[in-house]
This record gives sequence, C-alpha cells and structure tokens, in this order.
Amino acid sequence: MNKFFELFSKRQLFVLSVLLLSLGLFLTEFISGTSLLLSSLVLSVAASILLYAATREDLSVKFSYPIFILPFFYTLSFALFYPLIPARLLTRIAVTSIYAFGLYSLFLTQNIFVVSAVRTINLLRSARIVSFVLTIIVLFLLTNVIFSARLPFYATSVAIFVVSYLLAYQSLWTYKVSRESSRDIFLASFLISFSIAELSLVLNLWPINAAIYSIFITGIFYSYSGLTHAWSEKRLFRNVLWEYVWVGFLAVIILIFFSRWGL
Repeated sequence: MNKFFELFSKRQLFVLSVLLLSLGLFLTEFISGTSLLLSSLVLSVAASILLYAATREDLSVKFSYPIFILPFFYTLSFALFYPLIPARLLTRIAVTSIYAFGLYSLFLTQNIFVVSAVRTINLLRSARIVSFVLTIIVLFLLTNVIFSARLPFYATSVAIFVVSYLLAYQSLWTYKVSRESSRDIFLASFLISFSIAELSLVLNLWPINAAIYSIFITGIFYSYSGLTHAWSEKRLFRNVLWEYVWVGFLAVIILIFFSRWGL
C-alpha cells in the first residue's frame, strides 16, 4: 500500500482523494434512512484516512491528531445536510462541486498545519483563516441537521456540545500548532461548547425554524471562538473585541426578529 501512495505526489493524492470522496458524496445523495447515516460515517472516516495517507511522512515526525477532526465533520455535514434541501440533479451536482472545492482547500490547510508543526511556514495565518471559515460552515450545517432531527431536548444539547467541543478544540489548536498541547485548549474548548450547549437547551423551547437556530448558534460560536483566537494571539484590542461582540449581538437580533411567538 505504501508503494502505491509513493507513486503520487502529495498534491496528486489530494486531488485523487477529493475526486473519490466527491463521487462517494454524490452517490450518498441517492439514499436515505439508516443507509445514509452509515454511508456518511464511512465516507467521513475515509476522508480522514485519505488525509493521513497523503501526509503520513510529515506526520511520522510529529503526529497531530486534531487535523483529522475537521475533514471528518466537513464530509459528515455535507452528507447529512443534503436530504434537507430539494432533491434535484442540478442541486446534487452543485452540492458535490461545493464540497469538492471546500475539501481540496481543507486538505491544503491541514497539510500546512502538519508541516508547521515541524518547521516554520509563512502560510500559517492564511490557513487559520480558511480553517475557521470552514469550521463555521460545518457548524452551521450540523446544527441544522441536529435541530431538524427533532431529537429529545437533552439529546440535542449533548449532540451540540460534542460537535462544538471538537470543532472548537481543533480551531484553537491551530493557534498552538507548533507548541505542545496545553490544558488551556481543553478548558477554552469546554467553556465554549458548554455555553453553546446551554443555549441550545433554551432554543429547544424557542419558536424558531432550523435555519434561524443554526444562524444563532453559529454566530455565538463565531464570537466566542474569535475572541479566544484573538486572546491566543495577544491582539485582543478594543476594535477586535467590538467586532466579535457585534456579530454576537446581530445573532441575537436575528433570533428575536424571526421568532414566531403567538403563531
């Protein structure tokens, strides 16, 4: 197997992986029910395995397990979100194309994190931005799926906590990628995800649809995580603080404005 992967460069392996996973996603769009859930999990695990295969040489120097979190949830979010939108051929092609573009960008950013754990690289800041944007997209899609599933209120909160914790952890890890793992990452991730889970518990009783639910959760997550990122970089200045505060405030305004009290 190693000899097979040695026939390709890292970038070629990324392209090949994206093509295979995009084909898999396109096929899962034709199934539903338990089969969809199982195939989505298999496809998500395959995304992490293919990323490992492409970056195995650099990972042999320093293994960085957080790089596998976002590819897994990115694939899972697209596979599970598709049934919530109209089932048309053009829609399937569009979703698959967006997934493929995002996945290739994600593989490149994760590769930067792997390399930067070993040596200094100038693209690290750009990779953090791309990774954070994809994290926000993934959280929006997954919270939409979780809320639409109409699970018991406690199950919804637990699911939101697990997803937001893992996404927050990998996002904060990107700011300490060249350093040893710190308890600060675990603590900050727990506080962010616990706060999000508490909000999701309240929102289970709030008269809103899944889209507004996801926008609010994503907006608050963006504010909490963004402030933590700024604190990690020691650039938590007044203008930066207010930027994230306004995003959180806007999320609250959208929640209140689109609530359906009395309907």
